[in-house]
Amino acid sequence: MITSSKTPLHVNAATGGSAITPSDSTVVDFNGIYVGGAGNLAVELLDGSTVTLTAVIVGTIYPLRVTKVKAATTATNLVGLKW
Repeated sequence: MITSSKTPLHVNAATGGSAITPSDSTVVDFNGIYVGGAGNLAVELLDGSTVTLTAVIVGTIYPLRVTKVKAATTATNLVGLKW
């Protein structure tokens, strides 16, 4: 029998999602962001802090509790995910 201490993927699988248009005023509620095109990702997190992730990796899902995807974001083809 093979055992693993890792959480099975289906436990944290996305149950919803939508395309993201960066905006300083639009409030969102995402648990993660898929990045489809290179650039920087500027977000406001659930605690109200603002961070910029530079040179995000294309094809990656970043597990962030996000309330805004800021207009300063240069990454493209972003998808907000809920789980």
